[in-house]
Amino acid sequence: MTELLTKSTFLEKIFNYEQNKEWKFEGKVPAIIDFYADWCGPCKMLAPVLEELSEEYGDKLTIYKIDTEAEQELAAAFGIRSIPSMLFCPTDEQPQMAHGALPKKQIEEIIEDVLKVKK
Repeated sequence: MTELLTKSTFLEKIFNYEQNKEWKFEGKVPAIIDFYADWCGPCKMLAPVLEELSEEYGDKLTIYKIDTEAEQELAAAFGIRSIPSMLFCPTDEQPQMAHGALPKKQIEEIIEDVLKVKK
């Protein structure tokens, strides 16, 4: 199950950029953050893929969604210019951004390579 983030839950669960200048991931397990908008066609195609991945990886990985229309400050903080964009957050390394509605196989490869999570 994916979870919708607001600015306050983002600051608490992902990264408090108001307090920290350097990236410091607050999560316990690696995460994917999907920046999307309700009107975006490719975002709608990506949503069920992320739901599947959320079920397949279970508690090894958390998938969050940020509505760029409702949370414009968060979108601006990460320089989101096109959607969908996904931020892959390992627990102890710098996050990596990917743009576009990537195929499930490619997302799985990023999960394994960047997040170091296996099914």
